[in-house]
Amino acid sequence: MGLVVKKPGVLTTIQDSGRIGYMGSGFAPSGVMDRRAFIIANLLVENDPNTCAIEFALAGPTLRFTTSTFIAITGGDFSPTIDGEPVPMYSALMVKRGSILHFATPRTGAYGYVAIAGGSVRVPEVMGSRSTSLKLGIGGWHGRSLQMGDYLPFMTKNLDFLPNLGSHRIEYDATYGFGNEETIVRVVPGPQEDMFTERGIETFYSQPYEATAKCDRMGYRLDGPEIETKHGSDIISDGIAFGAIQVPSHGRPIIMLADRQTTGGYAKIGTIASVDIPKLVQCRPGSKIRFAPITVQEAQALYREEYKYFKGLAKIVRRPCADGISPRRTARRLKPILEEQARRNQAEKLWIDRS
Repeated sequence: MGLVVKKPGVLTTIQDSGRIGYMGSGFAPSGVMDRRAFIIANLLVENDPNTCAIEFALAGPTLRFTTSTFIAITGGDFSPTIDGEPVPMYSALMVKRGSILHFATPRTGAYGYVAIAGGSVRVPEVMGSRSTSLKLGIGGWHGRSLQMGDYLPFMTKNLDFLPNLGSHRIEYDATYGFGNEETIVRVVPGPQEDMFTERGIETFYSQPYEATAKCDRMGYRLDGPEIETKHGSDIISDGIAFGAIQVPSHGRPIIMLADRQTTGGYAKIGTIASVDIPKLVQCRPGSKIRFAPITVQEAQALYREEYKYFKGLAKIVRRPCADGISPRRTARRLKPILEEQARRNQAEKLWIDRS
């Protein structure tokens, strides 16, 4: 029991939060591009926040479900429909056996996510993660993006009830600022900031940059004014963090993302605060991006605020509501109680017959 891929979309893969602890051996972490949308999708269907999900970019897939379950759709707005009927995002949705989930091209954003209740799809762990690494050909579904005709089994064979389903929805996430003329992302100064001139740093923080067509899971190449260096930007290769902003010799920034290489030989002017990476990756080619400087302490405070938000959301989706009781489960629990009561009262007269 699971789902069948009728149309794979542009880049549809299985991702979780990525491989931790293997960069020293040359293995990129991979994992989701938009961590915020990924965690929210899992919370909406009461999965562990790190449960793998289906990630797609620029053109969503068409999926047919061979068993009943619950899903949540987050990220960019790809106009999702189930059996031809529009369905809301950021809400737990029931899909029945034979239902077809379809996505169009995005009205907003670039990446979308589908979380599946009950533990998602059944794929093996590789080095502690189920994420797909396309370059290495490991993880996810046979180490590749999904293709037409793929059948993905579920961890839970059938799921026809989710407690308190009415609470499993939130307002559309406004954090991304879809529709704004420019996307502002906050940046912590990088380890080689002193290799840039004052004019170069001022240019980086004051001028807008544009996302180019050369944007993928490895990194986002931006176009805009040249960032001036003192004596070039070549360095002895060192480690690259998620969101690190490299400046090659041409003077235009490249932001390193989920499938980045583990080391690089260009100076890093800064690193995007982790809470703002989702805003960045949802920018499509042609989008305007500005950078704003913050301190490490401010970035840590933002991260703690986001963590508290996720903790609060986990409580919200479990709030009791009118549709929180399963008739079948209630009947199963009441049956032994009523049978025991009937057995005890077999020899007794009904209370209306008692004197």
